[in-house]
Amino acid sequence: MKSRSKAKAAFNPLLLDSQLCFALYSTSLAMNKVYRKLLRGLDLTYPQYLVMLVLWEGDEITVTDIGERLFLDSATLTPLLKRLEAAGLVTRKRAVEDERQVIVGLTRQGRELRAQAEAVPHSIAGAAQCSLEEAQGMMKTLHALREKLSASL
Repeated sequence: MKSRSKAKAAFNPLLLDSQLCFALYSTSLAMNKVYRKLLRGLDLTYPQYLVMLVLWEGDEITVTDIGERLFLDSATLTPLLKRLEAAGLVTRKRAVEDERQVIVGLTRQGRELRAQAEAVPHSIAGAAQCSLEEAQGMMKTLHALREKLSASL
C-alpha cells in the first residue's frame, strides 16, 4: 500500500494530466461548448461574440484595434466581420484620414443585440459554479500567465 501512495505522490511531467497546456486546452473546449449553446439564441459564434463584446465597449473601432484586443490577425478577422456585416450587425467603412484602415461600427440591430447578450455572462457564471471573486481571481491568474508567455517569445 505504501508504494502505491508514493507512486501517486511522484510527479510525472510527461503525463497528459500533468500538462498545464492540456488543462487550459480542455477547459477552453468545455467553456466553448457552454458558450456555443448560449450563443445559439443570439445567432452568433463564439468568435463573433468576442468581436461584438469589443464593439459594445466602444463603437467605431478599426479592424487593427479589434485584432489587437482579440489577438487575431486580419486574415482571421476579416471573414468574421464580413459574416457579422451580412447578418446586419456591423458596418465596415474606410477611414477618411487613412483609406488603408477599415472602421467597424455597430448597426442599430447590433446595438439592440447587446440587451439579449447581457444574460450570457450570468449563465456562464452559473455553469462554472463560481463566485464573482473566484472568476476575477482566475482571470487575474490567466492574464498574468498570458503576459509571461507573451514576454517569453
